[in-house]
Amino acid sequence: MPMGTDITLRTAAPSDYDPIIAVVDDWWGRPLRRGLPRLFLDHFWDTSFVASAPDGTLAGFCVGFLSPAQPSVAYIQFVGVSPSLRQAGLARRLYSAFFDLAAAEGRSVVRAVTAPVNTTSVAFHSAMGFTVTGPVEDYDGPGSPKMVFERRLPVTTRTR
Repeated sequence: MPMGTDITLRTAAPSDYDPIIAVVDDWWGRPLRRGLPRLFLDHFWDTSFVASAPDGTLAGFCVGFLSPAQPSVAYIQFVGVSPSLRQAGLARRLYSAFFDLAAAEGRSVVRAVTAPVNTTSVAFHSAMGFTVTGPVEDYDGPGSPKMVFERRLPVTTRTR
């Protein structure tokens, strides 16, 4: 089903952290708060996005950043969509907004990771044109394998 135009996207703000963290565990049905510390929206709010429903409630979000150490790389840390809006194209819209921002900033690669058990994420990233590698054993330390995603971007004009 297509995403309605009634959902609006905007650049995130540090104040978006509390509403986001309040729903993360419920939206995933398991504890994931540790994967999104406050520092991401304190320091990378201007490369992150929030989707709002017409009534102002949180519909989804994309927390990402431009790598300070790897000038060609942008990274998506966390994306969430309200369970009631899944399969409507909002995640694709959030990713596309991040791709556009990253490309405009001269980034040619977007990366992300997930746990191997998150088969929905693996399928989504594959459908979005990411190459999928893994599981990469001990990616986040002993006993913490990850699936690694990478997507090449066309580079546009730098805006910052």
